[in-house]
Amino acid sequence: MDRNSVTGLVLIGLILTVFSIMNQPSADDYKKKAKASTTKVIDKPANKEKDHTAVSAKAGTEITPKAKTQQAKKVAAGKIISLENDVLHVDFNTKGGIVAAVYLKKYKSYKDFADKRDAELCLFKNGNAYNQLVIPVGNQKLHTRNYLFEVVKQDAKSIVFEAPLAGGKVRQTYSLNKSYDLDYNVELVDLKGVATDNIQLNWKADYNKTERLFSEQRRVSTVCFNQKNEGLDYLSETSNDNQAAEDDIEWVAFKQSYFSSILKPANAFPKKGTKFRINTFKGNQHKSWTLLKGYSATMALDFTNNKASFNWFFGPNDYELLKSYNSNYDDILNFGWGLFRWINLYAVQPIFTLLVDYGMGIGIAILILTLILKLILMPIQWKMFVSSVKMRILKPEVDELTAKYPKQEDAMKKQMEMMSLYKESGASPLAGCVPMLIQMPILLAVFRFFPAAFELRQQEFMWAEDLSSYDSIFDFGFPIWPYGDHVSLFTLLMAGTTLAYTFMNSGNVQQPQQPGMPNMKVIMYIFPIMMIFFFNNYSAGLSYYYFISTLISILMMVVIKYFFVDEEKLRVKMAERKANKSGEGKTKKKSRFQEKLEEMQRKQLEMNKNKK
Repeated sequence: MDRNSVTGLVLIGLILTVFSIMNQPSADDYKKKAKASTTKVIDKPANKEKDHTAVSAKAGTEITPKAKTQQAKKVAAGKIISLENDVLHVDFNTKGGIVAAVYLKKYKSYKDFADKRDAELCLFKNGNAYNQLVIPVGNQKLHTRNYLFEVVKQDAKSIVFEAPLAGGKVRQTYSLNKSYDLDYNVELVDLKGVATDNIQLNWKADYNKTERLFSEQRRVSTVCFNQKNEGLDYLSETSNDNQAAEDDIEWVAFKQSYFSSILKPANAFPKKGTKFRINTFKGNQHKSWTLLKGYSATMALDFTNNKASFNWFFGPNDYELLKSYNSNYDDILNFGWGLFRWINLYAVQPIFTLLVDYGMGIGIAILILTLILKLILMPIQWKMFVSSVKMRILKPEVDELTAKYPKQEDAMKKQMEMMSLYKESGASPLAGCVPMLIQMPILLAVFRFFPAAFELRQQEFMWAEDLSSYDSIFDFGFPIWPYGDHVSLFTLLMAGTTLAYTFMNSGNVQQPQQPGMPNMKVIMYIFPIMMIFFFNNYSAGLSYYYFISTLISILMMVVIKYFFVDEEKLRVKMAERKANKSGEGKTKKKSRFQEKLEEMQRKQLEMNKNKK
């Protein structure tokens, strides 16, 4: 491996290192976390002030006048009413007529998964979320979540709330449809002195912790919104942030690592009056250990005939599912930006989805995906290896030139003779670097793909109980900075194979140590060691991929070396080429590049003479 190949490898290592540091878990994960329960709130009071009986959904139920009177007396604090389908369970609160809690039936929190407990995953629970209309009347603003709504109609899949307001009434209708959708309709009936173009919808939710590594789930949680003309934008993932809309908004998403809530209006939210906020709870707040972040969105509404309609998506961040909505919901997935995202969307994701849909286990699917990618890149690895052999063959002659021109003032002349040597022999110092740089986008794309791939969530493979989180073969019970509180075996295997690959190539570094320059061999050995610390808390699926990828690279290099590339034959071929090129050089006209180099050398020599 020549110096340029090593430079390319070091660049990749540096970028991966920066990515790793940016994605490191915070110290919060090492503190004692408060226990959070995902107990269902069906048939329980919505407020601690009074103990009331909840109203349950029954098919075709009509609320009688007598029942309404009794309900009005009993529900000053509101009651919980539930609607369910095969995948969703939604709790509503009569106080405000709001979506109070959402449960996903087919999924579990990591805690329930690890404890083998059958419980629905709770996105947010009663008391931690609301959606309300903010209605200006005269000099004041009315907030519908402060009003008690009556249930005027209810069946197995829908519910209608009404409340008197501003001389008329506000009607809210919720309907559970197929899959993860909840339709939401607002109707203003005979409101007096209200301008509908000034009404806003305020939506707020505090998400529960659902994954193993709290800091990683919190780190990728934020508010995303799709602009009508400018496309996706989002608030900061790492700090508190807020932003006013600069364009009409087609939808807004409260997004976390593997699940999201997306609100899409029938008519885009007008930019005027629309704003978003994300807030991370401080360490001294009890919420900081049980809730991810506080999400908030205030949206201007576009009413038509005093009506506004919306669709809510409450579900997993599954690429195929989000893409099926044809509304660019899949843009919220952090597959990287630019070229990296294109590689993931049009190469890695389709292949991986095909393998998973074929019925393979996730671990085997990752193995096959790695094999496919390595086969695609095999010509590049071939070229890198051949370049490495050529540079090793030329090493004695390069050393002779170095000894011939030891002085700094002869550097230009030495460089010219080296370039002539490379050209005559058919070698190139860039031949190893360029293929390495070509591989870099794939390496970085995969770095983003596996942590965002929903398919890995709670999938077991070998000793890893959840490929979306770190694998642990031993827990210390206390943190060791900067390593962590556990031992990840896939990370050790990844670092070990990288170290072995580095050792196999270390003898091919041709350039001698330059004064004042870092030792390239030392740098090559540092990165595998650093990986142990940086990847210990990462997705086991990612570490497993890099482990397999490096192992395959080692095997490919051994096969190419012993079965496909004969170093002696290559040496003879290079010598013949050099002899032919030397003969041609006596009569062949110099290229412009050679002429320029010679001119530069002449000027350099003249400058050196003048200095003397």
